[in-house]
Amino acid sequence: MIKLTADDIFDGTRFLGPDRVVVLDNDGTISAVVPYSWAGDDVRRVAGILCPGFVNTHCHLELSHMQGVIPEGTGLPRFLTAVMEQRQPSALEVLEEAMARAAAAMQQEGIVAVGDICNTTATIPLKINSSLYWHSFVECMGFTDTTAPQRLEHALAVWAKFKGYQLPGSLVPHAPYSVSATLFRLIAGMENNTPLCIHNQETAAENELYLHKTGAFLDFYQHFNIAAESFEATGRSSLQSFLPYFSEAGSMLLVHNTYTSETDMRFAESAAPQVHWCLCPNANRYIEQTLPDVPALLRSCASITLGTDSLASNHRLSVWAEVQTVCHRFPDIPLETVLQWATLNGARALGIDEVYGSLEKGKKPGLVQIVNNTATIFTT
Repeated sequence: MIKLTADDIFDGTRFLGPDRVVVLDNDGTISAVVPYSWAGDDVRRVAGILCPGFVNTHCHLELSHMQGVIPEGTGLPRFLTAVMEQRQPSALEVLEEAMARAAAAMQQEGIVAVGDICNTTATIPLKINSSLYWHSFVECMGFTDTTAPQRLEHALAVWAKFKGYQLPGSLVPHAPYSVSATLFRLIAGMENNTPLCIHNQETAAENELYLHKTGAFLDFYQHFNIAAESFEATGRSSLQSFLPYFSEAGSMLLVHNTYTSETDMRFAESAAPQVHWCLCPNANRYIEQTLPDVPALLRSCASITLGTDSLASNHRLSVWAEVQTVCHRFPDIPLETVLQWATLNGARALGIDEVYGSLEKGKKPGLVQIVNNTATIFTT
């Protein structure tokens, strides 16, 4: 048995105080969390806070080679244009080395599980040899209705490669501005495809497109010769336009939510059965130089998780850095609350909370040590 105590212990939902001991089996499985007086001999004290391993619910590992390529503050349409035009690496080895560095850095900073966006099979070799848990969200996109069957077929072929290696994953829509009504229906009709995720309201232009069929996305479509003539404005926000397709779906992770209104939040909680809200605050600052209405999400009792987005839109793939940004920008939100977003809520959103997210008997969530405003994976 390994017995650990610290200045404080966070168990996934609350701080337990310094008078607690985490008891682990030699393989890292939680045996118990007990009062210090019950723990007996050989208790090891460590500095700072011990908490479960972090869950990064939104990452783009495939873009790791693009660190520093796109300047900050471009706004999302220009950022997407740059990604699409510059994402091809100079050589496969460049991408592989960048992804390996990024994955190692995530693990060192306490991340144990990742929800990773995939457009290709490039991450498979890394994932089959990784000690991190990866859920691969294979994206499907296509804004023209007539091409929807072909777009779905392509994404299914990519997804099949992940399934062939028994890597957990699901096939998901990219974003409201890149998925046609027909493609939304096809994805929503798939069975045993959960959890789902979608980039949601990351820019004001997305809502403008759905409300009025105006704004920056029309220029974006023209730039890439994407036919948008058949798209019709719904007169509603993008969230209220696409989410009803998924009223019968399982878990749905809405990512970014930078321009989501409180009205949309209430709509989402009634329109879909299991909604989780992933915040990527450092990426939001990098691209749009603004943050979501986090207090409104709290008022709506939303299930909030944290993500890092990509190294194309962030300086680090660090969940702890996202925690620090939230606490700095919203000082009234307790650290205890934000740490739950980073641990248990994330595990629930990815459907892995039987193993990850909290210090409960039988789980193997990993441990993070937080000391001097630094978080690192704790190794016994």
